[in-house]
Amino acid sequence: MLDEIKKIQASARLLYNEKEIESAIKKMANKISLSLADRDPLVLCVMNGGLITTGRLLSYLKFPLTLDAINASRYRNQTSGGEIKWLSKPVSSLEGRTILLVDDILDEGFTLEALYDYCQKQGAGSIYSAVLINKKLQQKKPIMADFIALETEDYYLFGYGMDYKGYLRNATGIYACE
Repeated sequence: MLDEIKKIQASARLLYNEKEIESAIKKMANKISLSLADRDPLVLCVMNGGLITTGRLLSYLKFPLTLDAINASRYRNQTSGGEIKWLSKPVSSLEGRTILLVDDILDEGFTLEALYDYCQKQGAGSIYSAVLINKKLQQKKPIMADFIALETEDYYLFGYGMDYKGYLRNATGIYACE
């Protein structure tokens, strides 16, 4: 497996470097601040991919908020999605809260739609979503993110939380697989 990972990493094309990503996250944080600074939001980090984006985003949000995590996956260390599997749900009550879901990528939109539906069923007062990457696809998505840092064409991506078969989340840029 490590040989495959090294081959993918070596042949990948850099789409966004760390400086470009941080600048985009900071701009997204400013937009979020304008919308949610007075709403006492509960930020839900969508694990595992949203970990880096959430961590970086939080450092730019200069208002009171609380943090929890949620983990629903379609990929489970594979390169194509299947049905959604719930791995963990938030400990915090969502009842009446303003929720900000933070994830690494909005691909086909099925996972974000399921997370949104879950939050609604738990009685959230309002639900917003922020993603590092919106992947531009030919087909219509069932849901769009409220806050988007960057966009890409339809590539298989890794880095900044996005993985290739569970690896390469820690790459400091966003890369497209060949």
